[in-house]
This record gives sequence, C-alpha cells and structure tokens, in this order.
Amino acid sequence: MSENTYQPAKVWTWDPEAKGNGAKTNRPFAGPTHEKSLPVGKHPLQLYSLGTPNGQKVTILLEELLALNVNDAEYDAWLIRIGEGDQFSSGFVDVNPNSKIPALSDHSATPPIRVFESGNILLYLAEKFGHFLPKDIAKRTETLNWLFWLQGSAPYLGGGLGHFYHYAPEKIEYAINRFTLEAKRQLDVLDRQLAENRYLAGDDYTIADIATWPWYGNLVLNDLYGAAEYLDLQSYKNVQRWAKEIAQRPAVIRGRKVNRVMGELADQLHERHDAADFDTNTEDKKA
Repeated sequence: MSENTYQPAKVWTWDPEAKGNGAKTNRPFAGPTHEKSLPVGKHPLQLYSLGTPNGQKVTILLEELLALNVNDAEYDAWLIRIGEGDQFSSGFVDVNPNSKIPALSDHSATPPIRVFESGNILLYLAEKFGHFLPKDIAKRTETLNWLFWLQGSAPYLGGGLGHFYHYAPEKIEYAINRFTLEAKRQLDVLDRQLAENRYLAGDDYTIADIATWPWYGNLVLNDLYGAAEYLDLQSYKNVQRWAKEIAQRPAVIRGRKVNRVMGELADQLHERHDAADFDTNTEDKKA
C-alpha cells in the first residue's frame, strides 16, 4: 500500500480550493447560487442536460421515440455546463432541487411537470408514450429490476472507479482496488445475464438497456475512462456483443451527440431543437 498519513479532522470543514473539491461542481449545501431563468423552447418537452452517461440516457430514449414516429416526443435540449455552475441557477434548482443533470420539464401540462433523476425520467417518458416498457407484469418487472440495478450500480462505476482511476488528482491504491473489484463484479453480472438474453430484460430492447448502455456500453467500447486494458474488458464477450449492437442503432448515434461537449466536433451537438440540427448545427459545422 502507498504511504498515506492523512487523518480526518474531528469536524469536517469545506475548503473550496482543496483538490477534488471544486466549488463549481460540488458543494456541501443545496439551493441556488445565482438568479437565472432557464430558457424554454417551442416543444412541450424541455431538457436541461449535459452529454454525460446520465444525460445520454434521456436523449437516446427521446431519439428512439422519435424514430417510432412519436411526434409528441419532440424536445428542446439545452446545455447545462456543470463545470461553470449552471446547475446551481435558480431556474435549474426549481426543476431539480438536487442540482444534477439531467432535468426535464414537461410543458404539456399546466403547470409544467418537473421530472428529475435520470431513471425516473426514463420511466416517466416510457409510461407517457407507451414504448420501451413492457405492459406484461412479469416483463415490466424484469425491466424495472435492471433499470434500478443500473441506478444503484452506476455510482460505483462513475463516482467510484471512474473518479479514483481516471479523475482523482492522486492515485489511491485502496480506493482504486476497492472500486475495480466492484466494477468487475458488476460486469460479470451483466455478462451472465446477457449470455442468456439478447437484451437485459429478455428479447425486447427496453429502458433498462437505454439506461445501462451509456455507462457499461461506453465503458466496454473504451469510450469511458480509457480503462479497456486495465479492466480486461474484451473478456466480457456478451457485454461486448450487446454494446456493439446497441451502438449501431441510429437513435443511439444521434442521442449520444446531444449536449455533448467532448470528443470529435462532429459528435457534439451542444443544443438540439429540431431533427435538422444533427445535419446543420454540430460543432464541426461551426468550426
């Protein structure tokens, strides 16, 4: 083990300048830091987000719904730059008091319905439009089993392994080992399930897959944390098969571009207000 002389203080105090404790993205208290209204576009569904795995869940589902000609799923996607503290504006806190992306406001109702937490947004949209969530009680329950599995598991991958392996300002052996162990256990859970099923909940593509792919699909395709060799991701053959199949879906290709601010410029559509934006407003068109 590496030498570490750190001992917690008797009473913790917040240092906004401490490593890994940036005031722009994290604070030990809730509520807004500044007054700013959120923009509202022309569609009933207003999404405020960033193209992280959690953000991709919602834009992929919306694009999948539109691909089924569910025209009422048209949406405006507004960019929330969490590194600049947009999530702490008064308008965003009104939609999500937890100040985390994504957040959705449904203006088809009066007053608008606010929907926050990515898993709940998927459930809300699936129920609202009647797609990607089976009506059969057994199949519905299996879908929700895996949706809630993802909601409970992804923090160990993102805030755990992703943070300590990829983002942390210093490498901490204990933390990396702890979350590597859990990430590989989760991958084995997925691999065993997908050995017996085309998709997570069976033969049908559901919100369970849409929720899980941005995390574990991106991971095994080496588009998350650059950990393919470290985690021996090629050994999870069934997860690889599933991830590659879903990655080829046109709605997934579109959805993962929305509100994205990293990677190839052609894969970044900072804001989305119409389907034509994919052809005219990606960042490579502006460069």
